[in-house]
Amino acid sequence: MTSSVQNLTVNPRLYHQGVNHPVEKLTEEPVVQLGDYDRLISDFFTRSTGEWRSERRYFTLPDGKVQEVESLLKIQVLTQGCAELRELARLHNIEDEMLMTCGAFVSWDSKNSIVGKPMSAGSTIFGIQGAVMYRDRGFATPKPITATFSFSNPETLALRTEYQGSVFEEEVKLIGDKYRTRQTIISRAGEQQMIGQYIEKRIV
Repeated sequence: MTSSVQNLTVNPRLYHQGVNHPVEKLTEEPVVQLGDYDRLISDFFTRSTGEWRSERRYFTLPDGKVQEVESLLKIQVLTQGCAELRELARLHNIEDEMLMTCGAFVSWDSKNSIVGKPMSAGSTIFGIQGAVMYRDRGFATPKPITATFSFSNPETLALRTEYQGSVFEEEVKLIGDKYRTRQTIISRAGEQQMIGQYIEKRIV
């Protein structure tokens, strides 16, 4: 799920160094180097570092059943060559363990917002190489997965992941320093199965 600025779908390659506005088309040569993917996502991870309270609503389609969940998130930036990213490279059978240029470690603890019943707790690792995001597990699988990502602007990250016949499209948007919004759409065989909408407030 991508976002748009002035009805344009924008890719990190469309950003001039230091200029935050989209370019309508590519020239013969890339406007920026591939490393700008790394710069954009590294900055996004850095700005997301800390602890967050996430208020979530999951809408099951087509019946519209709603589940409300509260999660506490902890996000930590990972740097190139750290033990976590080297292990992630091994999980993905990547020979060069220094390939991933940055990443993030995210842990969560979730409960049902209505009755307070614990639901899930765990952690996941993200690693970046170019416009590919490597993970040690997915939302619905414990196996390693990959996602593609893009930015419509430096504050808005869009992700697309496919596995086990399902497509996960997610948008995460930074709003200042204290808030984030997220939306996830899960589809299968071209039919939308679930929509998740979250608002996240920084605790630390």
